[in-house]
Amino acid sequence: QVQLVESGGGLVQAGGSLRLSCVASGRAFASYPMGWFRQAPNKEREFVAAVNRYGMTTNYADSVKGRFTISRDNAKNTLYLQMNSLKPEDTAVYYCAASRRAPYTVIESEYDYWGQGTQVTVSL
Repeated sequence: QVQLVESGGGLVQAGGSLRLSCVASGRAFASYPMGWFRQAPNKEREFVAAVNRYGMTTNYADSVKGRFTISRDNAKNTLYLQMNSLKPEDTAVYYCAASRRAPYTVIESEYDYWGQGTQVTVSL
């Protein structure tokens, strides 16, 4: 079992940057493909980015491609999401998740473990 704790959210102006972190408990972090999802008010949770176990293969939603970067440090049991050029429409609760589906998956139901989320608010 994996427990995930996100941090790094906050309030930022449009055009600004934030880096989210997700720390995983246990020694099995490196065996899980990982992903970030987000849920805006009154909307369903949506895929943001995914990375394979080794951090070498990534996938992004079209809405964040070129602005967000997912990465991982397996030695630190930590997943990251660097968010640049933030827009008000990026406002949401951001969740990290772990999956057993290699090399990675963009499908929410294929993730087995979830963090509790961190709020990101982007103002005009």
